[in-house]
Amino acid sequence: MPPKPLTVVIVGGSLGGLFPGVVMKRLGHNVRILERSTTPLYSQGAGVSASEDTQLYLSSYDMTQRSAVIFTAWRKYIDFTGDIVRCDSYGHGMTSWSLLYDLLRANFDSRESDSCNLPPPIPGEGEAIYHVGHTLMGIRENGATVDVDFKNDKGEMETMSADLVLAADGPSSTVRSLLCPDVKRRFVGYAAWRGTAPESELYGKDGLVDSLTFHHSEGLQMLAFLIPGETGSLEPGKRLMNWVWYNNYAEGSKEFDELMTDKNGHKHRYTVPAGLVQDDLWIKQRELANKILPPQFAEVVNKTTRPFVTMITDVMSPRASFFDGKVLLVGDAVCGVRPHTASGVNQAALHANLLAHVLKGEMTLQEWERRALEYARTIHKRGIEMGEMNQFGRQPPNPSSA
Repeated sequence: MPPKPLTVVIVGGSLGGLFPGVVMKRLGHNVRILERSTTPLYSQGAGVSASEDTQLYLSSYDMTQRSAVIFTAWRKYIDFTGDIVRCDSYGHGMTSWSLLYDLLRANFDSRESDSCNLPPPIPGEGEAIYHVGHTLMGIRENGATVDVDFKNDKGEMETMSADLVLAADGPSSTVRSLLCPDVKRRFVGYAAWRGTAPESELYGKDGLVDSLTFHHSEGLQMLAFLIPGETGSLEPGKRLMNWVWYNNYAEGSKEFDELMTDKNGHKHRYTVPAGLVQDDLWIKQRELANKILPPQFAEVVNKTTRPFVTMITDVMSPRASFFDGKVLLVGDAVCGVRPHTASGVNQAALHANLLAHVLKGEMTLQEWERRALEYARTIHKRGIEMGEMNQFGRQPPNPSSA
């Protein structure tokens, strides 16, 4: 007799929740995702790295039969004039948050989009339901199960019993704050301006289309790379040039407070969404781009119409498993890594890939947690070192001289 399907609740409906959600469904378990947002999630137009674990995940679980990755051949560094000062071979994949989201929703709950076809039903799959407007209020162990208290989309309190709860609610995880209240997310002194520009509108794109391109100067780092277009198109001319520009800001300063306040006067905690950045701040940022950035990068910035701003933060949990393995932190809830490492999506995919081995009886939960934390510590340390060096010129300590 086959084992009884698990009842799984996933808190958080972004990529970190969808990665394991699809795995659970494929393995025959019944999954409910609780997403607190009342409106559809959107990416702001963000590009993301499609590293080894992400590509392994897509090859294993994405049944839409479409390609999602643009491969870059080179890693280039350009100076202020736009000349290449270094070029390294770099076979790496890039994609977009929105395309990954569309693919995962198609596989999870058959949500339609312009990005992909819906996969056919697979015999033996579990039930998958995606709830919006559902906010976690509490979580507690109840014998062999876990009770999840939440407020539904009508504002009513409900309780759901689950065999397994996955906390995929990001670097500001509510679940983690309940279980590890001493773990705090902290601002690290700089923010990222981000955006995309249509490939077809860029005159200086020739040196950028086949590479991940960087520019460094004192207190500044910028990078750009191609990602799929608005509906996931990989066709040349229909793609988007994604860019990230790091700028230093002192917490509590006038400049920082203005940065995090949108055009409607609302102050955001971590991200000012696309379309809400103050117009005068964006004008000043474009003017600054024309003064201090290489011409290719200045053009990309000026051809962007919907920028957004994200505060860079650190957070790292000492644990990923609670209540004897009945509650697991996954994705950014374990480690909200700085984006320099391009590891955030890969971390979520890794957790889902490893969790499949646990559910198949091929790995213990203890080993899953060990590997999840080992990876988190590695990318956390690397992100801090890269960010401190790039933005502040701070070299990492030399272990031999400690």
